[in-house]
Amino acid sequence: MGVRANDAVGILRWVAALSLLVGVSGYILPGVKPTDYDLGEDVELKVNSLTSVHTQLPYDYYSLKFCKPLEGVESYSENLGELLSGDRIENSPYELNILENVNCRVLCQVSLSARESTQFKSAIKRGYHHNWMIDNLPASSIITGPDEEVRMDSTGFPVGYETKDALGATTGHYIYNHVNIFIDYHELDEGADLVYRIVGFTTEPFSIAHKTVSSDPWDGKGNPPAIATCSAASSISYEDVKAAQPVPNAGPLMFSYSVSWRPSSVRWASRWDVYLNVDEEIAQDRVHWLSITNSIMVVLFLASMVGMILYRTLRGEISHYNALPTDEDMADEREETGWKLVHADVFRPPSDMPMAFCVCVGSGVQIFFCSFMGLFFAAFGYVSPVQRGSIMVTALLLFVLMGFFSGYTSAYLYKTFKGKEWQRCTTMTALAFPSLCFFVFALLNILLKGYGSTEAVPFLTLISIIALWFGISVPMTFLGAFMAYKREPLEFPVVTSNIPRQIPTQKWYMTPFVTCALGGCLPFGACFVELYFVMSSIWMGQYYLFFGFLFVVFLILAVTCAEVAIVMAYFQLCAEDYHWWWRSFCVAGSAAGYVMLYSFKYFFDLQSSMAVTYALYFGYMGVISVGLFLMTGAIGFLAAIGLNLAIYSAVKVD
Repeated sequence: MGVRANDAVGILRWVAALSLLVGVSGYILPGVKPTDYDLGEDVELKVNSLTSVHTQLPYDYYSLKFCKPLEGVESYSENLGELLSGDRIENSPYELNILENVNCRVLCQVSLSARESTQFKSAIKRGYHHNWMIDNLPASSIITGPDEEVRMDSTGFPVGYETKDALGATTGHYIYNHVNIFIDYHELDEGADLVYRIVGFTTEPFSIAHKTVSSDPWDGKGNPPAIATCSAASSISYEDVKAAQPVPNAGPLMFSYSVSWRPSSVRWASRWDVYLNVDEEIAQDRVHWLSITNSIMVVLFLASMVGMILYRTLRGEISHYNALPTDEDMADEREETGWKLVHADVFRPPSDMPMAFCVCVGSGVQIFFCSFMGLFFAAFGYVSPVQRGSIMVTALLLFVLMGFFSGYTSAYLYKTFKGKEWQRCTTMTALAFPSLCFFVFALLNILLKGYGSTEAVPFLTLISIIALWFGISVPMTFLGAFMAYKREPLEFPVVTSNIPRQIPTQKWYMTPFVTCALGGCLPFGACFVELYFVMSSIWMGQYYLFFGFLFVVFLILAVTCAEVAIVMAYFQLCAEDYHWWWRSFCVAGSAAGYVMLYSFKYFFDLQSSMAVTYALYFGYMGVISVGLFLMTGAIGFLAAIGLNLAIYSAVKVD
């Protein structure tokens, strides 16, 4: 989906994004061109899927017996990204008009069956939330519980709440059947007329056991009767609620709402500020900025120090080796240092699975370019969470297009290894990682279908994904491989001997397990703080708009992986171990292992006891970790081979 914004908004986006990259307080301006409303104009309130962070299973809004529009439920156009994300946006029966306040208006009355009552109780128990939106702005909420504690929520408002006794046993299920809707607007003078822009959308839900003024029961048809439990003269508050509305085992249930329009000085470009400050885990926006800045500065400092030490050490050693010997003893001394002794073996192709190595490096390069381009576009505001589904669509399209780089890299490396089965290598590159992703996605999609979740994508959507895969990604991979095979293979600066050199026994701290475990610490530390916010966005439904910071952290992660791989490869060669190909890949890629371990800790925050949630969470986190392993591993390998080409090109080998 393209961004349709006027020039001023476009320029502001670039300036705001640039301010992120240089550390200025501010963030990107999400959204597209603002909508101007006239006085009294209709404003449509839309509903999205019901969601819960405890189950990760979104359901259609009207799967529970809420009030439906009289003209029927209408679904809005959905792009591929919305379908994959489980979004199902529909109309609602709520009537809103610009600057027209409404107090305690009856929406409808529904009659619940025993089965429908059980569905409501189950949704309340599992923490399902309403997700409303007005003018593409999601509803934040003010929730006052039975204990009179007030909290803010940026992900809609719950269907209801439970009451428990002293032992923690559930004693009742209560539904939020009344909502105070607060809409903040900004007034603009456009020539002779005033226009209004919506800059805030807040809901305040209540559970009210409604009673009508008339003693006669209402059958839910015709004009609603007057309500005795709230006043049409003012908006209801928590103190006005005399009795909460339990979910009836069967029978009538009345819904009502109020609407209050509030003038605001907030500009349209800043209307998303509230969604960055209401998360209880973040506490304050400043914590995010300081944590990210501290992480970036520490990693940059360490990377600079490592690079400086490595450069100074290698420069001294290379100068020493290239110096002409003055006697026989000096000549013998030149041949005693570790990394020069393995010059005839350092570029020997890996003995273990060389084709698999080429496939892994090619897939990692594809993921790197996809991530780099996607974050670049997001940092400068070309895609954002406001444009629903745009991030998912952008990531999918970039991934299939970047197949060119995966095919090129794997084929060029395989040709350098003097491999003969280039067709098989290219086919494996085009199918290996995408097949893993599609297999996990299809398997989880079957589970979602069984649960009736809206996150289960339709069959035609699966066909579309397969068409993108085999129609774009596979041809692009083969095109890249074709271009690579037309080039001459990489020429190494030293000649590889016919007989492999024996590797001496390594110290315990130079074993593959220890070096990989140590190598992943620093890259993981570079992205740890930002990882928390990203995972909160994915699994806790929080809104993430700091793509400028994320782009910088991504670059820092890449630099850190390269630095770690270079240092570990240097130490390994000094220990006369020339099996650095897979080692350099795994040393940098081990950061993904720490991410997966962290995901186990994070899972406890979801507080889920459903088996399907375990499958969804660890299935998707497993795929993400594999992708991160391939990407960081490819970065580490490319850095290590760059080091080896540099140092062995600089020394004189007899």
